[in-house]
Amino acid sequence: MFGIVALALVSGLLIGCIGIGGVLLVPGLSFLNIDVHQAIGASLFSFIFSGAIGAWLYTRKGSIDWASAGWLCAGATPGALAGSVISSYINGAILLVLVGAVVMFAGAQALIRRPGAPSHERRLPPAMLLAIGLAVGLASALTGTGGPVLLVPLLIWLGLPTLTSVGLSQAIQVPIALMATAGNLWTGNVELPLAASVSLGIVIGSWIGARIAHALPALVLARVVAVALFVTGLLVVIRSGQTIAASW
Repeated sequence: MFGIVALALVSGLLIGCIGIGGVLLVPGLSFLNIDVHQAIGASLFSFIFSGAIGAWLYTRKGSIDWASAGWLCAGATPGALAGSVISSYINGAILLVLVGAVVMFAGAQALIRRPGAPSHERRLPPAMLLAIGLAVGLASALTGTGGPVLLVPLLIWLGLPTLTSVGLSQAIQVPIALMATAGNLWTGNVELPLAASVSLGIVIGSWIGARIAHALPALVLARVVAVALFVTGLLVVIRSGQTIAASW
């Protein structure tokens, strides 16, 4: 149980600080011999609380563009419900390999990209935000990553500031987690004692991480995000690849 809470604490710290970290939970819980579908269910359940805390703290700092967040959430809600139901029929390791590859690519691009000074007032068109939300909600519920690990690199790649991207990722966590949890409860993939243990670590870590994020310079935060994305993606690909190879 201590190992589960410690893993969740580290994941929550990364979620609050740089918007990612949830992607570590599912492979980490699987490493602790927890069924991958139960791991996805517990992770998504915990993101209800981390998302609420993160959104509140980032809102207090004025770091969430709620006009954009509304369109993202509108797309993410149905996507997450569909993804949670579909996930019970798909090999999670295969999906995580794809997610890991995308995250690695995003991290590498962010590292080699020359930092600029994009405006915090920049907004994407509503139709694009709706489509992004739908895709992120579906993929996040399928893999148990919660949203930020996919949304942050995508928004940075589209030219939004790092802190703005992280703030939007905090807001989108709640609808994704709520709808995905509803679907996982329906399919029987939520073990409440496990979900409660994960949630405890996630809540504490997210609170601390969100405060750290606003204390870091923007350039430092961008570089931390880039490195964390690449390393996280690499670890997920290796771990999931080993799982697939062992099943053959």
